[in-house]
Amino acid sequence: MTSAKTKQMDMTQGPLAGKLIRYTIPLILAGILQLCFNAADTIVVGRFAGGEAMAAVGSTGPLNTLIINLFLGLSVGVSVTVAHAWGAKHEEAVSRTVHTAILIAFLAGCFVMLVGFFGCRTFLTWMGSPANVIDLSVLYMRIYFLSMPACMVYNFGAAVLRSIGDTRHPMIFLTIAGVVNVTLNLITVIFFHMGVAGVALATSVSQIVSAVLVVRFLMKQENCCRLDLRRLRIHGDRLAAIVRIGIPSGLQSSVFAISNVLIQSSINSFGSVAMEGNTAAGNLEGFVYIAMNSFYHAALTFVGQNIGAQKYKRILRITVTCILLVSVIGASLGALVYTFRTPLLSIYTSADDPSEMIALGSIRLSVIATTYFLCGIMESLTGVLRAMGASFTSMVISLIGACGTRLIWLYTIFAAHRTLLTLYWSYPVSWTLTLLMQLAALLILYRRFIKAHPVEPSDSPSPETTT
Repeated sequence: MTSAKTKQMDMTQGPLAGKLIRYTIPLILAGILQLCFNAADTIVVGRFAGGEAMAAVGSTGPLNTLIINLFLGLSVGVSVTVAHAWGAKHEEAVSRTVHTAILIAFLAGCFVMLVGFFGCRTFLTWMGSPANVIDLSVLYMRIYFLSMPACMVYNFGAAVLRSIGDTRHPMIFLTIAGVVNVTLNLITVIFFHMGVAGVALATSVSQIVSAVLVVRFLMKQENCCRLDLRRLRIHGDRLAAIVRIGIPSGLQSSVFAISNVLIQSSINSFGSVAMEGNTAAGNLEGFVYIAMNSFYHAALTFVGQNIGAQKYKRILRITVTCILLVSVIGASLGALVYTFRTPLLSIYTSADDPSEMIALGSIRLSVIATTYFLCGIMESLTGVLRAMGASFTSMVISLIGACGTRLIWLYTIFAAHRTLLTLYWSYPVSWTLTLLMQLAALLILYRRFIKAHPVEPSDSPSPETTT
């Protein structure tokens, strides 16, 4: 079997900004490419299957996230566990984690597939999905969830690669899968007139392609990340480490999704055109989010490796650098999206008069796109806390600061002023409260680290690692 080498990065020595940028660029490109492919899904279904079909696909997003994220949170546990072991140069621990993670991914994917396939109509009914949309949404979700084992395997495998500094190969795999997705979209929707079923089928096939690629790549590794299918088993110590970080992370993501499901339900009450505008605006914001979210992964991996190497004094340097970079990128991209909102939103509809959809989508962009950098800061701080082992603390903060704020907002301020503008303002308010609490928790935790480990290995950069 031909071997494959993954490009590794020493995150425990030398300057940070250059390495953070090199680490995040493939993540940003991969995310943007993936969103372009997802946007193509929405554009194709909106233009060739109608506004109701687009609303059906878009309105399932928060519900899909709610069902999936609890188990995808375990991939965060995989990333942190591998990063700690890699930074400490414990090769056997890395290998045991990889084999445990891939098996967990497949089993979790099977469970999520069953829940989503059989429960989707009930969940959509609870969300108040309109009668003219719900049947299409159910069809989309049932086909989409058939690929959940592949989705989980890809995400867990990509988490392993990112944790040792390789963000380039996951980008390549997503690009290939995305091309497959778009190609099948065009064939199934335009030529075979399959509508939402065609979009779902294309997405499912692309998930399978990405999973096959990441598994094949791991099987060809020459280092301790090499995957041997015959060695797949759950190692208790590795499972415990993954669960300790991953379960709170998954619960946090799921509770976030619950608040978003409730917000989506409120949006549904304004009708299918509001749903269409919200879907289009959400797609555009996704480009900003994915660029910022790359710094969450960077914080998770850089802090994780430095904790493994006992380089605790680098934690604050990593945190500050991530916050500065994510703020600049988030504010710049958000302003760009809002400035060109009208032509961008018009791409998503084939209606003769798209003015109402554009107006409703613009309301969302005026609030969320312009303040999205706050979410980027919040996400980066979440990555730092999880890498430091404070996943439970991060979960509690999010429950109180983000989800709690949104629920209170829905049942007080929004209940008194039922407008889309009032509804969307729940996002920046909750981001601000959450990141302030995260900063306080980080400073307390950092002092404990320094106090417990007053002496750490030398942080002086070596010539080969200096950038």
